[in-house]
Amino acid sequence: MTTKATRALDTFANPAPQRDFHIHMEIPEFTCLCPMTGQPDFAVLTLDYIADKLCVELKSLKLYAWSYRDQGHFHEAVTNQILDDLAKALKPRFMRLTARFYVRGGIFTTIVAEHRKKGWKAAARVDLVEFAGQANIR
Repeated sequence: MTTKATRALDTFANPAPQRDFHIHMEIPEFTCLCPMTGQPDFAVLTLDYIADKLCVELKSLKLYAWSYRDQGHFHEAVTNQILDDLAKALKPRFMRLTARFYVRGGIFTTIVAEHRKKGWKAAARVDLVEFAGQANIR
């Protein structure tokens, strides 16, 4: 079965809209093309957001990311386009997209773009003791 890349972003209802909670996603295989050379650019996208009424469905996010594979985009433009599309679909309280592009011509590029819902204020941060990571077995 072949799965076609698409720009459609499917959503589902936030299961806990009464609270701010942090959703963190990593997309380690993002690719697009350099608009100047046509060579592939590779990046790790990190999406962090606080949902309002909607959350993004993972398969549609994967297919959305794949839709950029054969298109030429500057790093700055593609990062902001992806953030705009996600913010339009989800209307989150807060969203940050970090795009860490692999080296090209001896230069690493990282782009960070943010969206905030008008009037939304983050709750004060609570610092907790950090525990060392654990493997999936004890």
